[in-house]
Amino acid sequence: MIGAEAIVATLIDNGVRVCFGNPGTSEMHFVAALDRFPEMQGILCLFEGVATGAADGYGRMTGAPAATLLHLGPGLGNGLANLHNARRAGTPILNLVGEHSLDHQQLDSPLDSDIDAVAKSVSAWLYRPACSTDLGPMIASAVAATSGFTDAAEARTGTSGSIATVVVPADLSWSDGAEAAAPLRRPSARGGELETDAVAKLLASGEPSALLLDGDALTIEGLNAADRIAQATGALLFCPTWPAKLRRGAGVPVVTPLAYRGEDVETQLAGVRHLILAGARHPVASFGYPGKNGDLVPAGIGIHVLADEFTAVEAELTNLADQLAPTLTPRPAPRHDADLPLGLLTRENWAWVIGALLPSNAIVSDESVTSGLPSLAAATAGAQPHDVLGLVGLAIGQGLPLSVGAAVACPDRPVVCLEADGSAMYTISALWTQARENLDITTVILNNKSYAILRSELDRVGARNEAGAPSTRMIELSEPDLDFVALSHGMGVPATRARTCQELAEQFAAAIAEPGPHLIEAVLQTPV
Repeated sequence: MIGAEAIVATLIDNGVRVCFGNPGTSEMHFVAALDRFPEMQGILCLFEGVATGAADGYGRMTGAPAATLLHLGPGLGNGLANLHNARRAGTPILNLVGEHSLDHQQLDSPLDSDIDAVAKSVSAWLYRPACSTDLGPMIASAVAATSGFTDAAEARTGTSGSIATVVVPADLSWSDGAEAAAPLRRPSARGGELETDAVAKLLASGEPSALLLDGDALTIEGLNAADRIAQATGALLFCPTWPAKLRRGAGVPVVTPLAYRGEDVETQLAGVRHLILAGARHPVASFGYPGKNGDLVPAGIGIHVLADEFTAVEAELTNLADQLAPTLTPRPAPRHDADLPLGLLTRENWAWVIGALLPSNAIVSDESVTSGLPSLAAATAGAQPHDVLGLVGLAIGQGLPLSVGAAVACPDRPVVCLEADGSAMYTISALWTQARENLDITTVILNNKSYAILRSELDRVGARNEAGAPSTRMIELSEPDLDFVALSHGMGVPATRARTCQELAEQFAAAIAEPGPHLIEAVLQTPV
């Protein structure tokens, strides 16, 4: 068996059945091996950032890794932004990165680069096999490493995933003597030190407290337990602004996302004496601003860790709820049946259209960014129950690829991608993969003709000049205007344009009702 065949066979034997890729010459033996192993689903993406983002979406929905197939260092570099997002989300991913053959590496050919330096920035586990017989065992170790466990190297522990990268020289792919390897025996998931007793006493003390929930605390089970605790103790419930995965909607207890702006978080936490981190990291601002503190926790609030980031906490929350609130039941959010808004679309009203019409058990890939901040959480709190996948790492260009991976992972569930116009252009070629794979994804592009968040950031950093200055031109998406309907049609996805709430409602309902990919360009009225 040649090396490439051993890689594919080992992936299959270890439960990896999907590979999102954009291959080149050094990966051709892997591509050819797909003909021998129909169990492996190879999905072509036209840009590496789509492949890595799709693997992120797949991993968030399944808890298991997909593989990516990337061409040398530049290919890995092209996929880096969405690998950064995946690392921040704790998503399991296995990267296969082709490398020049060993005898060719010494020639410093045009595509030669320091692959390891790029890979180390996002990988918890990195390996270069030395011979073809290494391939099977190292692929098995890499799959184990994506779950946080490995017998060959240290990797991040916990229940959430890690990124593993294997750099494969081309000559090992075509060499004989390789064999597939069986799965490694993986130990049971390990958690961090949980300060359950101390947290229980603090919550029972009556002092104003808040829980910051993340990871499996944002499942229906985790939220049910947290809500029982909140009822018994008066604790407030928060989650990150854009969590990796959140269950939301009618029948699910409500959790409030932390605001994006630090001053708004200070208002949210007013009066709180204790902040308890339940699978969450200490909240900080996304950026530094002149004269502002980047720590989002106001002075005087004590920080207590029930469970570290990427540590399982749902069972411990349930134990706490049974201890503090044995007779209480969760308070599910009611179904919201308000009338649809009318008139021209704005950043304040569009989300209420989506919330009213969202299908049950949908997966929402949310990269609405500025357009979603005013009302998306409120508008979907009473929608049909659904899962939300957020922009954890803030590297834009995630939404469209993430929807691809989610749809591949869960073909029986509708996927809705809420996408900002500027962000969409980073990975717009994901539409082609949606069409090619006939994925059931409804994409809503929120077109406000600008990087709207940067308009306010100019003011926040104290750098705005007079209107019409060259700086303004650097954040506007006009002259020419982007035509997302034409772009979508050009990549094989049916598309329409909505300017009013009524048009968005009609078009969204029609797109949801018809299987396959669809795009709606929602033109938002922008302030003058």
